[in-house]
Amino acid sequence: MTAAAGAFRVVEPADVAAATAAHAGEPGSRYLGGGTDLLVNLRRGLGTPALLIDLRGIAELDGLACMAGGARIGAGVTLARIAADPEFRARYPALCEAAAAVAGPAHRNVATVAGNLCLDTRCIYYNQSEWWRGANAYCLKYRGDVCHVAPQGRHCHAAFCGDLAPALLVLGASIEVAGRAGRRRMPLAELYRDDGLAHLTLAADELLVAAELPADPPPSAYAKLRVRGSVDFPLAGVAVALRAEEGRLSILRVALTGTNSRPFLLDGTDNLLGRPLDATVLRHLDRLVQKQVHPMRTTLLQSNYRRVAAAALARHLAARLAATPEAAR
Repeated sequence: MTAAAGAFRVVEPADVAAATAAHAGEPGSRYLGGGTDLLVNLRRGLGTPALLIDLRGIAELDGLACMAGGARIGAGVTLARIAADPEFRARYPALCEAAAAVAGPAHRNVATVAGNLCLDTRCIYYNQSEWWRGANAYCLKYRGDVCHVAPQGRHCHAAFCGDLAPALLVLGASIEVAGRAGRRRMPLAELYRDDGLAHLTLAADELLVAAELPADPPPSAYAKLRVRGSVDFPLAGVAVALRAEEGRLSILRVALTGTNSRPFLLDGTDNLLGRPLDATVLRHLDRLVQKQVHPMRTTLLQSNYRRVAAAALARHLAARLAATPEAAR
């Protein structure tokens, strides 16, 4: 197969061990799931791997199960399958809402959990055609030495725009990854670092195997800001998980995407626990969001609008969840 930057081979390993071995034998190769982001980037000349390792034939990555002790989601499970699963919709609504909000139906039929969690960061200078990037000078993220969005520094501000990550973060997800050195588990939050240039903490040969969820999550919800009602990446995406006991918050987790170089859990929500979700608490929540999100310039909306909208989404979701019987104990 030929991409804008050259030709590459495709192999189809039978299991995870064979996949990581193939990567070790060809440094610089890339793992391929649904390809809805990777193949688009390759056509734009963003990367020139000699080998693509197609993971779609690995049965272990295709498991999806709700059990008494929690849930396990294989890295190769499609977003459409998650969005349509009745058990997951009942127990993990934020996850299903996030999966249903990704792109369009055709994308969700092939896009995978791992692909969305490991989505490359995005920027108005990076996600362009090769001729456009060359004509406008390459950026810090690819072949250049300047971040054109914030040229005064040496930090890449490209934003992470995956929808699943904030939902899984508020639900307390952990992940299993595999590489030539073996397998390891870690909280999902440890997958990311605040660096648009290298936002994943995975070793070069590691791949995501599964995400795991606890059995008794609090009620949750997800919503995103976008210009169109479908297809668009989130300009700000917010997930909230909330539980109250005797009218006072016992759990409040908020996570965001689309504004920073990593998806992240909002700091400071623990200080709101033990209080009723009234107008004062909602104002505090609004300030926490606006202080911690850092949206950069896009061609669509002003940065401050995205900041204010992210805070409004967090307030709206928290108030909506607090009004449901499921949130009270």
